[in-house]
Amino acid sequence: MFSIVIPTWNNLPYIKLLVDSLRKNSKYNHQILIHVNDGSDGTLAWVREQGIEHTESPENIGICFAVNRAASLATQKYLVYMNDDMVVLPDWDVELLKCAESFSEDRFMLSATMVEPRETGNKCVVVADFGQSAEQWNESLALSTCQSLKRTNWLGSTWPPTLVPTWMWQEVGGYSTEFSPGMSSDNDFTMKLYHAGCRIFLGVGSSLVYHFACISTGRIKKNDGRKQFLRKWSMTQRDFDKKILHRGDVALENVQISFTDISKYKMKAEFIIRCKP
Repeated sequence: MFSIVIPTWNNLPYIKLLVDSLRKNSKYNHQILIHVNDGSDGTLAWVREQGIEHTESPENIGICFAVNRAASLATQKYLVYMNDDMVVLPDWDVELLKCAESFSEDRFMLSATMVEPRETGNKCVVVADFGQSAEQWNESLALSTCQSLKRTNWLGSTWPPTLVPTWMWQEVGGYSTEFSPGMSSDNDFTMKLYHAGCRIFLGVGSSLVYHFACISTGRIKKNDGRKQFLRKWSMTQRDFDKKILHRGDVALENVQISFTDISKYKMKAEFIIRCKP
């Protein structure tokens, strides 16, 4: 059904949890594709032992290169990109597939809804604490309560877990490597899809994935993704997310929102570029 692309960087307890949940909580058989950055903590040996399809690099090459390398092995109709610090909950794939197959057109981007242990003000997230680390993961609590956490669909899909038709991933060239190691690469990928004619960016409220959050990002030297996005697209990331995608708003029956106002936000961004040193 899905080719599931997962980059990982020396997070062995987390990638074990994720793969275990994919095997237990998925209704369908999926192609699991892992890119192993470094892997000296035992991840590379474990992935080989499990017989999981993978690519590898001797050091951390960042999200963009990692997902592109793993995605090159994709054979399924839909490609799902997922972080290694996630745990899928029952029927996550059923709900994504049901939504994907409901569209009359073949250009769309879906996100599962993340469940996170802390309130961050993110309108797209459901808050429930099932553990703040792999060691604290409370599987029994998660399985017994996850059905009550389902919510309405929401607009503004950009971040993982994301699902797109595999052909569409290939058409836009996957993730842009100039955003390495990865800050704002999700937003850039979404903008590329927009320019390729995609107008459906939808979060599926009944597809739930637990997210421990920020397990790897604190270990890297971050790129200035917001500035890169602004200079590349002549639009601020904030305007694109909030005023064009309407991220976090409740999705009504018609998920194809209007994009006719994009030019005025580009004009505003071009002024910012001229004024910034």
